[in-house]
Amino acid sequence: MAEDTTVDAAPDVVDDGVAVTIDGTEVRARKGELLIDAAERHGVYIPRFCYHERMRPVGMCRMCIVEVDTGRGPSLQPSCMLECTPDMVVDTTSEVTRKAQEGVLEFLLVNHPLDCPVCDKGGECPLQDQTMSNGPGESRYIEQKRHLEKPIPISDLVLLDRERCILCDRCTRFASEVAGDPLIHFLHRGNHTEVNTFPDEPFASYFSGNTVQICPVGALTATSYRFKARPWDLTQTESTCQSCSVGCRVAVQASRNEVLRILGVDVDPVNWGWLCDKGRFDFEAINSDERLAAPLVRQGDELAPAGWAQALRQAADALSGALDSGGPVSIGVLGGARLTNEDAYAWTRFAKGVLGTDNCDAQLGDGLPPEVVLGLPRATIDEVCRPGGTVVVVGPDPKEELPVLFLRLRHAVVEAGATLIEVAPARSGISDYATVTLTHRPGEVAEVVRALVGETGQSSDLGGADASAVGRARALLDQADGDVCVVLGRPSVAESADFVTDAASVLQRALPGARFLSALRRSNVHGALDMGLAPGLLPGRVRLEDSGAEFAEAWGAVPATVGLDAHGMLTAAAEGRLSVLVLLGADPLADFPDRHLAERALATVPTIVASDLFLTESSARAHVVLPAAGFAECEGTTTNLEGRVSVLGQKVTPPGTARSDWMIAAELARLMGHDLGLESPAAIWDEICTLAPSHRGVTTDLLRSTDSDAGVLVPLEREEPAPADVDSTDGVAAEDVAEAAVDQAAADDTLEAQAAEAEGVAAAAEQVAAEEAGELAEEAAADGPVEDGAEEAVASRGPATLRFDGIPAVTLAPRDAYSLRLVATRKLYDQGTGVQQSAQLAPLAPGSVLRLNRYDFERLGVEEGSVVRVASARGALRVPVVVDAGVPRGAAAVYVNQPGLAATSLVDAAAAVTEVRVETGIDS
Repeated sequence: MAEDTTVDAAPDVVDDGVAVTIDGTEVRARKGELLIDAAERHGVYIPRFCYHERMRPVGMCRMCIVEVDTGRGPSLQPSCMLECTPDMVVDTTSEVTRKAQEGVLEFLLVNHPLDCPVCDKGGECPLQDQTMSNGPGESRYIEQKRHLEKPIPISDLVLLDRERCILCDRCTRFASEVAGDPLIHFLHRGNHTEVNTFPDEPFASYFSGNTVQICPVGALTATSYRFKARPWDLTQTESTCQSCSVGCRVAVQASRNEVLRILGVDVDPVNWGWLCDKGRFDFEAINSDERLAAPLVRQGDELAPAGWAQALRQAADALSGALDSGGPVSIGVLGGARLTNEDAYAWTRFAKGVLGTDNCDAQLGDGLPPEVVLGLPRATIDEVCRPGGTVVVVGPDPKEELPVLFLRLRHAVVEAGATLIEVAPARSGISDYATVTLTHRPGEVAEVVRALVGETGQSSDLGGADASAVGRARALLDQADGDVCVVLGRPSVAESADFVTDAASVLQRALPGARFLSALRRSNVHGALDMGLAPGLLPGRVRLEDSGAEFAEAWGAVPATVGLDAHGMLTAAAEGRLSVLVLLGADPLADFPDRHLAERALATVPTIVASDLFLTESSARAHVVLPAAGFAECEGTTTNLEGRVSVLGQKVTPPGTARSDWMIAAELARLMGHDLGLESPAAIWDEICTLAPSHRGVTTDLLRSTDSDAGVLVPLEREEPAPADVDSTDGVAAEDVAEAAVDQAAADDTLEAQAAEAEGVAAAAEQVAAEEAGELAEEAAADGPVEDGAEEAVASRGPATLRFDGIPAVTLAPRDAYSLRLVATRKLYDQGTGVQQSAQLAPLAPGSVLRLNRYDFERLGVEEGSVVRVASARGALRVPVVVDAGVPRGAAAVYVNQPGLAATSLVDAAAAVTEVRVETGIDS
């Protein structure tokens, strides 16, 4: 994408700033603002190559030099290095400025090849554009240009053309300052200076693709796009990346109905324009020849192509038969995190309103309970990464599972002075930036957190954490004075989520003003939970038992009892209690932590209906396979880990006859005698805004307005953390009063909110908030006296009613001295469908080894690199073993879903922790 040289003609008003004169016009600049930025805000674009607003200025290219008078007479100065001062006079169009910029361009073009017609950057190249607008018009040089070998692959994804490089320092600064991967450097000196990597040290960064996008010339190109299209051949739409739950805004570019490139879009609250390489390059899966293009039905042992009518009828008959023979409890719906919000709502309404089953779960046993994800006071990325803030990370490695969140956290620590405390079962990619890292044995995170906040722990050794490190971390929390954000997720799939939930209870109780940011990784898992794809939930973050009557009136029916989660459904299927299992983009054989249980479940359940993009290991065992539309193939919305709803754009058509998931749900309902009345994603969203309390006022117009390019946080009225004097463990009655008040207010305000919407989005949001605030107090008063602090709870609740009120402390059996507790984590590149169906990414999955602390390594008497037998109660594997000082004593770490190793075959999902034994003397 070419750099945007257009400027806003209506700059922000700066009340408290400095007066400067730019090209004869007096303007006001912010204090400390760089001249290049102030000029651009006021409609004057100063050409540049090295300057990038998200990196520190270096003044390398000198293209931005302009004539500046600071009181000592005019002189040429680089505007990217100069802060605005009072009464500064700037002339960007003087003859002196013009001549200087011509000279810079002339020198840059001395050895730059004239290969614009074949260069991937041609047509969107700042050097090309500025040569035309600011250059001399013709060259005085007739000498031979320098020629170098090209292209050089500096990584598996990026190619380097050295003779095009203008030494702007953008790529090297990004690698060092932003990504923290200083793997690309300036080499040699003088006229021989070039950008390159050191021998045998490739540019193996998860963020290398960003250097291609910010390169102002065609020196760095992507292997996936090289020679594929010209910029004027591409059409573009904005969307939101679906490779993880961070929700980075992207530009999807396509030609001839084929996605050819993904570029990052700079939105301040989320990704700042950066993307991880998985999110940038896994678009190849969209174009894969392996995509499902027509329905499949099982005929004997094989899946055969079929028409939609036959496939849908067979699926509907299986569901009807299951209802007749076993009732709603005999049907389970697993998955849904890859769906849009509209798709997830349609499937929730079909499952809970038509089938009557509450056996629904968008998480695959590797997440956290919905009341933890949705019920805790929520933080935004900006709040977590605020300058000088304190953040506690209790969850997975953000660099591997949420890469752009890692970039934001790293920037907060390195550039903004934030304090980061990490609590993890092994050192991670963020550990080098943490002020304190507390590693603990699996299952003992709550013990470490109790010690961290000053509560008495149940274990004398603090879960394996270092006592002095715990003391330092506690002192840092004390300095924060309760102003803390917590990044909360599942650090290992080989241990129960109860331990993290227990830790969250401790943090919520000890730090009542803390906010929590979910670290669940699946793309739209938060949107799926918002839409009710979880047992006991209905759309809008409300409990089934609290709001079932309202939804029963709208839908016709709701489940009578709370259903099963993913583990419960697979257990029921394995025991023969499920008749039909519906897989919504779910591959439990690859993704569920307990492969043994998933195998038994899929082998036992009589009918499997799968809606998917590819024929995965799990959907290949289905009886009916329905091809679905995927990313960039359908419109809708998605919700990121903050609760930020953003728009998904459609750029290409689905392959063959593949359909959006909401269409599949609606058609199945029709065949079973029910009309969902869903006609389009926009109509579905209108229904969501009407019924879901958390989404009131978030209209389509608001989402698509220019003021909402970064998305809209829901609910519009944010929940505030409980005041410090409210005891969350003693105020149960007050919580009940608050929840009842909110539920009643939400029901009463539906019609008023809809009417107010016609008056405008902003007015609607204000009216809903005002009415709810007034009715909350009235309802609470009508219910009688409340306990101390209940008024504050009522006032702060907003429309969302789901709350997390903590759980009792979780106990753990003593550790077997001869066993090690398993830590099972993920890597960015794995056997996931999106990675494996992308030709450039598939080879990057590193595989897995067993990682042990040196103490256990020597105690067991194993040799580094040797193959050992790792056995658990579930099964055994043979795997190479290596030393890793980041793994605590008494633990063994392994990566899951990697080629050549089914690590989940060791995990028992019903066990609190998975204990393994390592046996030596095994032949390789």
